[in-house]
Amino acid sequence: MFVCLGNICRSPAAEGILRSMAAEEGLSERLGIDSAGTYGGHRGDLPDPRMRSAAARRGYSLTHRARQVCEEDFERFDLIVTMDDMNYETLHRLAPSREAARRIFRMTEFCRRHPDRTYVPDPYYEGREGFELVLDMLEDGCRGILEYLEQSEKA
Repeated sequence: MFVCLGNICRSPAAEGILRSMAAEEGLSERLGIDSAGTYGGHRGDLPDPRMRSAAARRGYSLTHRARQVCEEDFERFDLIVTMDDMNYETLHRLAPSREAARRIFRMTEFCRRHPDRTYVPDPYYEGREGFELVLDMLEDGCRGILEYLEQSEKA
């Protein structure tokens, strides 16, 4: 599960990208992929139109409806991947146990082509370049997640 603040830009884009990559790899049936936000003010909304447009140019369809993280998410998902430190820390406070907190990762931990980045920036107040950078980082991170899952399965 991917998490950002409002669940209208970064996390639904990551969800859409990983869904697409999983389908290409024949893994759709094996992976439960979702996204949520730590803030619930956009609950029920589609992703930001600018993100949907930028993602569509790359062949991704973002149809997720925004929702807020809930306690059951910590039980349902093996990986909870945050976009920035604020949401990482918020999730650690929400985690019902230490075991659940160990499932929380930063997206940049899975990025290979963006080693200088410590977080995925929020493109909400940025121009087109901001959305493109975020999509580049999310594609990189999602590839890293698939590699991580493949390596974990072999172990």
